[in-house]
Amino acid sequence: MLVIAIDGPAGSGKSTVARALAARLGLEYLDTGAMYRAVTFAALRHRIDPADSEPVAQLSKQIDISIGETVMVDGVDASIEIRGPAVTSAVSLVANNPEVRSEMVSRQREWAHSRRGGVLEGRDIGTVVFPDADLKVYLTASAEVRAKRRAKEVTDLDYETVAAELVKRDTYDSGRENDPLRMADDAVNVDTSEKSVDEIIDLLVALLDGKQ
Repeated sequence: MLVIAIDGPAGSGKSTVARALAARLGLEYLDTGAMYRAVTFAALRHRIDPADSEPVAQLSKQIDISIGETVMVDGVDASIEIRGPAVTSAVSLVANNPEVRSEMVSRQREWAHSRRGGVLEGRDIGTVVFPDADLKVYLTASAEVRAKRRAKEVTDLDYETVAAELVKRDTYDSGRENDPLRMADDAVNVDTSEKSVDEIIDLLVALLDGKQ
């Protein structure tokens, strides 16, 4: 089983790099952040306050989530909604719920084991989900670059709002009690600010080859 963990803050290029690396290696790819967004979407859809930890935890254990080209939540295509402002502003609350995290980590591990590996990206893959991953990567980028990238991804929010939300999210994720965002001790730190995707993928493939 070959598992590659890609972590980092929002806008660091995790999704782009993870998808490209998975394609290069012939592996499947999982955006674990989309899973927490899916739970948030479901909570809002069921009119459950994302800050109300117990019902959100129960919901996370019951809903069906499918992450692929589209994000399906209980048979509903939520691909657009999970990137919208309502979910974006509430997802940190859901991601900080220990029972939700436990459920999602269990699903993420099962996903990888059932496929005999894969490229997983998120905020705690190398530290919590797969601490023994074959390759751990921590992506970073300048605050300006990250905000510009994120503004293109998130619907209905301008650059200034996105930049402010990134600062808030970074502070929250890095300081949260449950599985905070941090770089694993043995992860490779890559600044993506001025590197092309191909350059990054070539670097990661070379690192992986050196480990095998």
